[in-house]
Amino acid sequence: MSINPTLWPKLHGASTHFPVALAMAAALFDGLGALCPRSSQHKARLHAAGYFTIILGALGTFPAVLSGLLMTKGRVLGHDAELFHHLFVWPSFSLLVGLGVWRALTGDKATPRGFAIYLAVLFLTAGLMAGAGYWGGELLLNS
Repeated sequence: MSINPTLWPKLHGASTHFPVALAMAAALFDGLGALCPRSSQHKARLHAAGYFTIILGALGTFPAVLSGLLMTKGRVLGHDAELFHHLFVWPSFSLLVGLGVWRALTGDKATPRGFAIYLAVLFLTAGLMAGAGYWGGELLLNS
């Protein structure tokens, strides 16, 4: 029994939306939480939402990357739109996994400076994820 050749593109397309959306949601929740006063209930709730979304987003990168590698038969760069897609994908994948691990290990125990650095890298990662999504869409439009 052979695997349908359209399976990997479908799985890749379906699985990529989760880490993109969750990285952006984590940036939104943690960014808004950082703006709240220290004693606010909203601050704790927003940071809890940011905590879970970044960890789920990091976990969601693995099916997306695996299906992409299977779809491209292991090509990690490619050319044209695929090259640009991968130039955004690999840094965003690495950063998102790193941020998820960091957040899982530190929880709410990060120093204010450490959390500020985390937040800046998270916004960079969300931007890179958006770029990867854009170029992934270009691949679909040009195929």
